[in-house]
Amino acid sequence: MGYHTLTFQTDGDVATIALTRPEKRNAISVQMIADLMAALEQADTGTARVVILTGSGKAFCAGMDLEELQAVARHGLPKHLEDARRVSKMLFRLYSFPKPIIAAVNGAAIAGGCGLATLADITLAVPEAKFGYTEVRIGFLPAMVCVFLKRQIGEKRARDLLLTGRIIEAAEALQLGLVNEVVAGEQLMDRAHEIASRILASNPTSVRETKRMLLASDEKTIRAELELAIEASANIRTTEDFREGVTAFLEKRAPQWQKR
Repeated sequence: MGYHTLTFQTDGDVATIALTRPEKRNAISVQMIADLMAALEQADTGTARVVILTGSGKAFCAGMDLEELQAVARHGLPKHLEDARRVSKMLFRLYSFPKPIIAAVNGAAIAGGCGLATLADITLAVPEAKFGYTEVRIGFLPAMVCVFLKRQIGEKRARDLLLTGRIIEAAEALQLGLVNEVVAGEQLMDRAHEIASRILASNPTSVRETKRMLLASDEKTIRAELELAIEASANIRTTEDFREGVTAFLEKRAPQWQKR
């Protein structure tokens, strides 16, 4: 199967998905979402038992493609709902994927890219990787990732990251529990394959059922929360502050928020 924004390779029982928009720091476009969903389906239905997700170039994923978001910023609410639902489906697919996913974070993982990195079952990162949910800094909303982040690191820590939009180093991400290990760049993929081998040594049915049980206990609540998040994400895209925030970021200037 041909992909436009990523590569898919299988080595024995391990499938590797690499995001390949280095000129855009692997920013998430509509095409990338479609490609990633198709690649995950290929991995799900194929012989691979473990998936490694990584990026090409210096970044893992810089979040949503803001130029693409700017182009659709003046669309109506139905279009924004469609876009928000597309992102929600991608994140839930990663979170609920029936086979283990290892994220090998080779660089910055920001906003939606941080979601891709941290929704994996196991997240490895190079020391220079940076993480952050920066949506509030551009008038956007970390709606979908909020659903998952508070479950991963606790509400108090999630509030800190989501409300300040601050960017953190890999070492702090490790301390917070967003990252499992910090690994030197030249060892990143070797370590990912080493962990994959450890998983492959376990019983396939046991691994699959463990993932199913991890999801089953909270699936209904997560789906309900995502529906609320989709609506909130779509609504904020209709605001002037959202349009100003995206434009200001692309123009490399401070945003001028509307007075409240």
